Amino acid sequence: MDGDRVFSRHAKAAIGLASMADPKLKIKATTAQEICDQFPLSAEAKPHLAAEIAPLDFLDLLVAHALYFDAMQFLARALPKREAVWWSCTCARALPEDGRRPELAASLQAAESWVYRPTEENRRKAEKAANAIKGSHPARWSAMAAFWSGGSLAPPDALEVKPAEDFTAKAVAGAVMMAAGLDALQRDARSRRFIECGLDIANGGTGRPPAQS
Repeated sequence: MDGDRVFSRHAKAAIGLASMADPKLKIKATTAQEICDQFPLSAEAKPHLAAEIAPLDFLDLLVAHALYFDAMQFLARALPKREAVWWSCTCARALPEDGRRPELAASLQAAESWVYRPTEENRRKAEKAANAIKGSHPARWSAMAAFWSGGSLAPPDALEVKPAEDFTAKAVAGAVMMAAGLDALQRDARSRRFIECGLDIANGGTGRPPAQS
């Protein structure tokens, strides 16, 4: 069986649980179309979007056909904002640590603090941590996803500027796709693993791999 075109046993089990109306399921859309209306699917993905197909059934098809970037874009919008930010942090933490750049770990910690306690103070801390990172990095986009979750984009003492509703999803998708693609040789394997993490979160899990027996 081609490992590049199928889910692992763990991911398929997650889908099976969701299809039985698991009360822990975080994805509230009833059809994939509701989610796909929020972003442009690739030409290769569009034929799989059957009328009334359920979100996780559609995600299964995307992964089965190795349409990983479509799957990541889809899942970033299917998950609620807190779960989506947690997913992006989990994927960013899967990358090798760079001890020369402590700001990366600080940014992920700030984003995770917002997930645990989504206050305005923590949202602003995530903004500050993200802006401390020079250049583009999954850790930066994870923290920006938290900052863009609500509130205002303007400084606290300025007139309110609300973020667009999809800003968090865009930042999460960017973070996950970037984390998967940083190493071209591992891109497909990482993509599958990151989507499995997202599925676990969608089903009420932590997104972290199970302990090795």
